[in-house]
Amino acid sequence: MPEQLHGTADGTARDTARSQVPGPRGPRGLRVLSALRDRVVRPGPPRRTVRLRLTALYGGLFLVSGAALLAVTYGLVVGAVDRPPTVVRHAVTVPPGAGAYPGPAPDPRTGPAPVPTAPLDDSLRKDVQRTVDRQKSDLLHTLLVQSGIALGLMSLTSVLLGWIVAGRILRPLRTITATARDISVTSLNRRLALDGPRDELRELGETFDALLGRLNRSFQAQRQFVANASHELRTPLARQRVLGQVALADPEPTVESLRTAHERILVAGDQQERLIEALLTLARGHAGIDERRPFDLARLAEEAVAGHGTGARERRVALRPSAGEAVASGHRALAERLVANLLDNAIRYNVPGGHVEVTTATTAGRAVLTVANTGPIVPEDAVERILLPFQRLDPARPARGPRTNPSQGLGLGLSIVAAIATAHDAPLTAAARPGGGLVVTVAFPSAVGQATQPS
Repeated sequence: MPEQLHGTADGTARDTARSQVPGPRGPRGLRVLSALRDRVVRPGPPRRTVRLRLTALYGGLFLVSGAALLAVTYGLVVGAVDRPPTVVRHAVTVPPGAGAYPGPAPDPRTGPAPVPTAPLDDSLRKDVQRTVDRQKSDLLHTLLVQSGIALGLMSLTSVLLGWIVAGRILRPLRTITATARDISVTSLNRRLALDGPRDELRELGETFDALLGRLNRSFQAQRQFVANASHELRTPLARQRVLGQVALADPEPTVESLRTAHERILVAGDQQERLIEALLTLARGHAGIDERRPFDLARLAEEAVAGHGTGARERRVALRPSAGEAVASGHRALAERLVANLLDNAIRYNVPGGHVEVTTATTAGRAVLTVANTGPIVPEDAVERILLPFQRLDPARPARGPRTNPSQGLGLGLSIVAAIATAHDAPLTAAARPGGGLVVTVAFPSAVGQATQPS
């Protein structure tokens, strides 16, 4: 009795231990089997993936080409066996005397007896023909059956190979899909960096990497722009609040003190309006252009030079226009703001006795505007920086003369120029002059040949 109990206890312990060991029969094994079953046996029709379609395409093409090859081969074999064989031609030809009938010697008076060779020749010919036809039929039947079996086996093999090859070809696409799912706004610095031959899939990966780079730069610029705009808007708001609090805290305010406080508040409000208008122009430039129309860039530059003549004379800056024929395509109002901002910047950041050269011409099929000005030395590493929003070459430098542009003095003038040029698909280049100052060139798409007259 104790031995039986001991054996039962040992068996129970072994069963318990066996159930706890992870294996095909344990909980982990069941999960693995369930996953494999779900992967192989899926409810409903299979998902129509690109790999499945490529496999079906490969298998179908091989089946069609193999069937056509077998049909051609079968036709050639049929044509070859239909020709009368040499053995038949010799078998039915009986040489003279070969078919003599054995019998009594012929009578010299009556001549030789007739030899019945024709019935024997016909019988022999028919037997040989039947044998040849049977062999031909058996040969063609054997060829057809074996070719069908071979075609079926090779079709299955081609489907399997097509599945494997399609998977290897589409592996970069799976990498791109997995990376695209993982990438979010906070991880735009990731890249695919596909290797291998420079084929279409690698070009797709490089294009995707370039897109991620542009998105990353765009998001960073947007964050920086929002931070800078918030900072710039906070300054006049804080000034207005301080001016109002000082005016209210005065125990004995006078009409003159209140007037002064209100004038300062209005100046701060005007600064906010100019900043908001400049931001709207910048956003409009980034949004792009829906409709393009031809306009005369030379006349637009002449009008801008004429409008800035007074400010240039006040600052003792000479304007030197050189208007050549240049018909551009785009948005005239935005292009007018671009020229005005370039002139404002060239006059504002100049030196007494300096000059501004405004040139228009048609070069390499584009309407080119060039604004070059004298002024202080611009460092090479600062040229690209001043094209960004709220970036000034010298923030501490005071403004000279009255403002003629809403974006003047806010650090948005050249950034608006860059945004408008981008919206027009117009390459913009900025370079520092050796003796001081800046040279900015914008190449607008030409509108030569368009039916509409330039405005």
